[in-house]
Amino acid sequence: MSKRNFLINTLRKKCPRCQEGDLFIKPFDISKPVNMPEKCPVCNQKFEPEPGFYYGSMFLSYIVTAFFFLAVIGTCIIVFKMSLNASMAVLLIIALLTYFFFLRMSRSLWINIMVPYDPKAKEHKNPQSF
Repeated sequence: MSKRNFLINTLRKKCPRCQEGDLFIKPFDISKPVNMPEKCPVCNQKFEPEPGFYYGSMFLSYIVTAFFFLAVIGTCIIVFKMSLNASMAVLLIIALLTYFFFLRMSRSLWINIMVPYDPKAKEHKNPQSF
């Protein structure tokens, strides 16, 4: 299997090392939105290599959602000629609908930044933190 695009792997929420195992436990449970297995079932990559590993994903989430929400407000005001109050109501609804998506996506992006792809990961099956 050839190396997939970094962003496609992030969007698919797959293991960054082998790009096959799922990062999150399925089916989605709203009471445990970031429920992840301890290791990748395909290559044994640890999904939490150290305590507090996903602290950095919080900053990524803030940056990505801030620009996304700015685009939503701008579109509402400039394109649809909505008032600021109406635009904020639309933003609140969109924020509620996209909360879990951005929460999981920021974790996926963070681990894909920190853990490199290894085309031979399935063969080794050694637990690695990075």
